[in-house]
Amino acid sequence: MSPGEVVAVGGHESDGGRALRGLLGPRVSCVSGGRELFRRVSALRARGEPVCVVPMTLGRDPELVADAARSLLALSAEDRAGTVLAEPFGTADHLVGWLRAAASRVAADKALLVTAPSGDPFVDADLFRIARLVRQYGRHRTVEVALIGGDPDPAEGVRRCRALGERRVVLLPAAWVTPRVPDPEHCEPGGPLLAAPAVAGVLDARVREAWERHDRLGDDGLSRGLRAAHDHGHAHTHGPGGHAHTHGPGDHAHGPPHTDESHGSHGPHGPHTHVHGTHHDPRTHPHGPDGAAASHRGHRAPDGPPPPHHRADAVAHRGADPHLLPSHRSPR
Repeated sequence: MSPGEVVAVGGHESDGGRALRGLLGPRVSCVSGGRELFRRVSALRARGEPVCVVPMTLGRDPELVADAARSLLALSAEDRAGTVLAEPFGTADHLVGWLRAAASRVAADKALLVTAPSGDPFVDADLFRIARLVRQYGRHRTVEVALIGGDPDPAEGVRRCRALGERRVVLLPAAWVTPRVPDPEHCEPGGPLLAAPAVAGVLDARVREAWERHDRLGDDGLSRGLRAAHDHGHAHTHGPGGHAHTHGPGDHAHGPPHTDESHGSHGPHGPHTHVHGTHHDPRTHPHGPDGAAASHRGHRAPDGPPPPHHRADAVAHRGADPHLLPSHRSPR
């Protein structure tokens, strides 16, 4: 572990940090966010100790990171000078990898029930995406999801697996919290997700990286932490002339960006950067044979008169006239 004190801050994935205490070493303090984090760091800084705070999310609690940054900003300038905020313990991509490793240790003839405490609708929805990836790249026929304190809960999740014909179900935690076994006759625990030595190794890496960034760049991690939850939430638009997109867990898209160099020119406007991933649909952003992107305004109406059912007072298509709004949107 790097010099100084380490404070692990837990959120809903760890029941406010309570589920972490048996996994952390004696040199690591474990707190919930907000005032408890502020008081702990203030006390450590009063003793002259440098402090590294690590948000112990597994990728499903971006608000935990932002909340930790806000709490640290409330410190005095002197205390902030010796405090850094590390990158989150894990990301959703890490969680997929850890779950796949755990699933590989479960016999293929058993069903997997991926469990985690219920969060907001967006992180709960993302858990279904994560479970789908575990199934896609694994060897288990049935991979279902259960939300501790939510719907479906673990008992209902086991019933669903049984209804699909599975004889035995393994509860695979996608959080620090592990659920109680609701039906011991038909299911068994499959956790914890990570053993204490693995947790210590990842934690040490996050702390070391945080101090290296601070020493090399003067970066205490607070600005980055404040932006962690920026893209988390409802879809919205940017008003007239803006572009509509969805802000969900993670960034605007899920793949590495590339420019003209990788697939040809995008016309006279110069380089055009975009992302190929989950949100890049060739039906909405097609590429021509030469690699150029097709125009978004190039839809051509069929020749001849409009069909008989076409009415002049019908609601126009979204792209037909910038001054007409689809029927499901209110005028601004």
